[in-house]
Amino acid sequence: MAKAGETSDWQSPELAKYATGDALGVINRSLYTDHLNGVVSKGAPTHNPQVSEMNPADNPTTVMISDCSDSSNWLKYKDGQLLDDTPGGRRSITAEVKKQQDGTWRVTRFAVEGVGSC
Repeated sequence: MAKAGETSDWQSPELAKYATGDALGVINRSLYTDHLNGVVSKGAPTHNPQVSEMNPADNPTTVMISDCSDSSNWLKYKDGQLLDDTPGGRRSITAEVKKQQDGTWRVTRFAVEGVGSC
């Protein structure tokens, strides 16, 4: 999403390599809204994902991932100008990742909490 956000490319085929279902829909809508408003993202968030749950444990097909991402250096711009001066920060992210029929793993759902949530 960070890469596609550089141009607000809501139709990037790269997105479907990593997300599907509800997760892909949320990402596409967010990028489409930015596209309509002439907004792009610069920089990138940092991540430190950790597996928090595997189901079933012995041969997982669903994995839950927890992260404390920092969006301080991932900012939105319009017409080359910083959109607002509200700093990002550390936020909790939880993602459900499922094994697909073709053997790949894709994010199916995710939740991003507010700044300061981790």
